[in-house]
Amino acid sequence: MGDKGAKLTPAATQEADALLADLAPLNEPLHHRKMFGGYGIFADDTMFGLVDSTGRPHLKVDETTQPEYEAAGATRHGRMPYWSIPSQVRADEAALIQWARRAVSAARRARQ
Repeated sequence: MGDKGAKLTPAATQEADALLADLAPLNEPLHHRKMFGGYGIFADDTMFGLVDSTGRPHLKVDETTQPEYEAAGATRHGRMPYWSIPSQVRADEAALIQWARRAVSAARRARQ
């Protein structure tokens, strides 16, 4: 989940593990999988987040959630529908869970 040829870094691994731990209150079967120098973050078999090769976490957005990400200063991950998690959201457990729930919903809607 980085630039072409990006290598997996310890920062990416640490953030992927920490993000899964912090998202435990979602009460979903969560896991991560190595992908393209980073990690995909999954609820069941639905990818709703990613951690890029530098360790920066992102969540899935759609047309209903993108404005909130833009307003919070998040940035898009390349051309993918994943936007960075703003530091103030990442640091606030309740806000992180709320954003993650919406990301899971956006990812599931996209699969339909």
